[in-house]
Amino acid sequence: MQTLDRYKEARTITVRASSWGQLFDCAHSWEGANVLGLRRPSNIRASLGSAVHAGTAAFDQARIEGNPITPSEAAEVFLDVLHNPDEEVDYQQDRSLGMIEAERIGLTLHTRYCTEISPRFTFKAIEMRCEPVDIQCGEGLVLRLTGTMDRARVASGTTGVVIPDLKTGARLIDDAGVILKGRSAQLGAYQIMYEQNTGEETIGGQIIGLQTSNDPKVGVSRVFDAKRAMVGDGGESHGMIEYAIAMLKSGMFPPNPQSSLCSERYCARHSSCIYHD
Repeated sequence: MQTLDRYKEARTITVRASSWGQLFDCAHSWEGANVLGLRRPSNIRASLGSAVHAGTAAFDQARIEGNPITPSEAAEVFLDVLHNPDEEVDYQQDRSLGMIEAERIGLTLHTRYCTEISPRFTFKAIEMRCEPVDIQCGEGLVLRLTGTMDRARVASGTTGVVIPDLKTGARLIDDAGVILKGRSAQLGAYQIMYEQNTGEETIGGQIIGLQTSNDPKVGVSRVFDAKRAMVGDGGESHGMIEYAIAMLKSGMFPPNPQSSLCSERYCARHSSCIYHD
C-alpha cells in the first residue's frame, strides 16, 4: 500500500500540540493538513481570535516585565493584527461577521480580559517557546511533539504550575460555564512539553474562554489534569500518545465523515475525499 510505504520511510513524524484534537476527530483530514501540507484560507472569526490573542498577550507580557500598559494601549496591538493578518483570510466565508462587528466584539473581549481575567493570574511566561519532545516509538519511528504555547500562559497557582490556554470561538461558554469538551489533548501536550523543557511538574491545565459571539462572554474553567488523557492512567486506560503511535506505525489515517468539521470550510482535503456524502 502506497500510504503505508510512505510512513515506513518517514522516521520522524511531527505532531503539533494544537493538532491532536484533529488527529482523533478525523485522522484523514489531519494527514492532509499536517503531513501532505494542504491548506485552507483562514476566516474572519479565526483572524479575530488571533488578534485578541495578540492584544491580550501584549498586555500580559508587559505585566511580567514590570512595565504594565493600559488595556487601551494593548488594544492597538489587537487592531493592528486584525487589520494586517499574517495569513490569507477569506472574508466572504463567514457572512454573519463583518470587520466593524469584529472590532466591536474583539475590543469588548480584550477589555474584559485585561480588567477581569488577567488580574486573577500570576503569570510566569507568555507565548513560551518549547523545544520539541521526541518520543521513541520503536521500529525506528520517532513521534516529535512540537508546539509554541502562543495562546497559552504559564501561571503560578496556589499549589503549583498551571497552564491556562486562552481560547476564542463562537461557542465556548454555556450556562454551566466554560466548555471543556475536547480540550485535554492540546493542554495535555502543553503540560508534557513544559515539564520536559523545564523539569518542573505541572498540576493541570485551565481554559480561559473568550466567546466571539454577538454577545461576547468571558470565563475561566476549573483546573483539570489534561496530561492524563495523553499518557494514560497507568492501568487499563491507554493514553492518546499510545494510540497515535499505533496509528503512525500502521500508516493508516481513518476518515470520520460524521465529524462536525467535515466540510470544505474546515478541511483542505474535502474536495478530494471519497468518504463523505
